[in-house]
Amino acid sequence: MTVHGIAYLDLYTQDRASTTDYFAGLGFTPIAESQGDDRSSTLLRQGDLRLAVTSGPAVRDFLDKHGDGVADIALTCDDVSAAVGRAVAAGAADLGSPYSAPVVSGFGDVRHTLLPVAEGDPGRTPPTGRWMPVAASVPRPPQTVRLLDHIAVCVEGGRLGEYADFYRDAFAFTHYSAEYVALGGQAMDSVVVRSASENVTFTLVAPDPGKEAGQLEAFLERNGGPGVQHLAFLVDDIVSAVRRFREDGGVEFLSTPDSYYDMLSDRLPDLADRIEDLQDAQVLADSDEWGHLMQLFTKSPYERNTLFFELIQRQGSRGFGSANIRALYEAVERDRLAAS
Repeated sequence: MTVHGIAYLDLYTQDRASTTDYFAGLGFTPIAESQGDDRSSTLLRQGDLRLAVTSGPAVRDFLDKHGDGVADIALTCDDVSAAVGRAVAAGAADLGSPYSAPVVSGFGDVRHTLLPVAEGDPGRTPPTGRWMPVAASVPRPPQTVRLLDHIAVCVEGGRLGEYADFYRDAFAFTHYSAEYVALGGQAMDSVVVRSASENVTFTLVAPDPGKEAGQLEAFLERNGGPGVQHLAFLVDDIVSAVRRFREDGGVEFLSTPDSYYDMLSDRLPDLADRIEDLQDAQVLADSDEWGHLMQLFTKSPYERNTLFFELIQRQGSRGFGSANIRALYEAVERDRLAAS
């Protein structure tokens, strides 16, 4: 097994304080801070998920090119040296060991720091400075986000297979599923790749270059190329989570028209008794052969309208069906057209 899990994500931002506050609205708690000559970071945690929020001169080039977004998806490996060798053989660039941990390229300017699996520790502190614990100023909120369900990655049209094959060859990910969704004159392609441990899932999405330009091309332009489009957080009760984050955290979600729910009882009769609550929270629903899936997407909180987030609840559902992908595409497209 090459990759075991995600140690942490490092999100580069123009405004560390406001970004930290935003994630506090999603239930994350600061646990440590690192101050350096050219960067400052806050480490947030919820459950086993760790997220570093970093700003400063060291990240300025990334921000100028891409805007606020995920710059590093750190992976834990059983054998770090072997993982580096395999990734480089598959075409990754060896970016050295700037903080005593090897780093290789991933997609666009997003990289992977490779760390050994730590016994009994599901997350790691980024090796980018001296970390000092943060004393909790208020009681920690109840855990709402269980784990990172998947990372959605937007790549250039015509290159989807190339990226999927890269993660297969570099990190022994398997091709889990694939979907093609056409909406009017636009279309998107997707491939889900997953680590052998099943702890890391990337949903790779790309526009169909033979169709009209739409939201994915717009994302690639705003983001200056491929990047993390959204992070999907798994929750146990999405309706209560949405209400808490919206009312207490001030998180803005994409809107869902009432007509969506008019058809939902016919499409998913097993959820008939929940439709009123789903509509009140504006949560989307889908199903596959294993069960149901409910989800809702936030608006991007960043100036360049790049990275956003998803809440997802799985009731047996294991897949990423076409209706699921279509729901994301349609929700974002409605928001894009409303803003234009």
